[in-house]
Amino acid sequence: MKTAILAAAALTLAGCATTTSGPTAASMATPLADAALATASQDAAAFERDRQAILAMQGEYAVTFDFREMVPIAPGYELAEPKLTPAREVVIVVEDTGDFIMLQHLLIVGEAANPFIVKHWRQDWRYQPETVLAFQGFDDWTVEAVSAAEAAAAWSQTVYQVDDSPRYAAVAPWTHDADGVSTWEPPVSWRPLPRRDDTTRDDYDVIAAVNRHTVTAWGWIHEQDNSKLVLDGYVVHELVRETGVNTYRRTDLSNDQAARDYWTATEDYWALVRTRFEALETDGTRRFHIEDDAEGTQLYGPILEAGQRVLFGLSDAEAAFAEAEPYLDSQITIVR
Repeated sequence: MKTAILAAAALTLAGCATTTSGPTAASMATPLADAALATASQDAAAFERDRQAILAMQGEYAVTFDFREMVPIAPGYELAEPKLTPAREVVIVVEDTGDFIMLQHLLIVGEAANPFIVKHWRQDWRYQPETVLAFQGFDDWTVEAVSAAEAAAAWSQTVYQVDDSPRYAAVAPWTHDADGVSTWEPPVSWRPLPRRDDTTRDDYDVIAAVNRHTVTAWGWIHEQDNSKLVLDGYVVHELVRETGVNTYRRTDLSNDQAARDYWTATEDYWALVRTRFEALETDGTRRFHIEDDAEGTQLYGPILEAGQRVLFGLSDAEAAFAEAEPYLDSQITIVR
């Protein structure tokens, strides 16, 4: 659009030019148009480089989830034992519309010859977003406007849990170095307790985290700088600081087809589940509440179980969602 306007202006000025001794409008228009074209080309190249960094996260991986509490802050606090978990994971592209990319993670567990597939976390990437989700603590979420300055040439990443309920979100630009390493690092954002803590402890209420992704030639790394916080009314107390390093090393998984078959069988069901949560972000809702318990019996469990019935041919997508929807509706409250 900018180039077309400049070109039209150049033609208009050229038609009105007089035979003065100074530089003509036509002679000045060409450098302006060339500069606009060069800028547009650079922007398009940067946009595509960002996209390729995000798309590079798809594939088959040997994964290590490594979380370690490092710095006790509260008096008398004793560091928890490190949590180191290996895993096998397939990441697939569910949707790519150019400025929006959806990546779904699928865990492969059990014996290699007879794997069991668990729908894992999902990450949605949106270029120059208008809004972003913000966790407020105690299962409350708000839909926050993103300023034009913050959104410019930046991407939002929104992470969703295994049941497709929101987990956390933030906005930042990608950076790319001369060695081909790409990094996305947003400001601190809040998130609910991870299930690894939510099922075992109740001494803090929220995590404030920096969520860093680095894409390399051999795979990618998801780093987290976490502060575990206690909310006391309007007062925030820091309990402990934790580092998380999730390493995704590209590998050839012998049973990756099981993950792909799972998704082929269940993707229509999960699309219906996503629609229920997407409505909270797009229908004008500004604040909502999602209730769940640590063991997942209220939301997490029933939603996954309905998906398993689809996988084994015991239900179709629509019937399974009809079973799951009452659980969703009972746990979701629109505040305003």
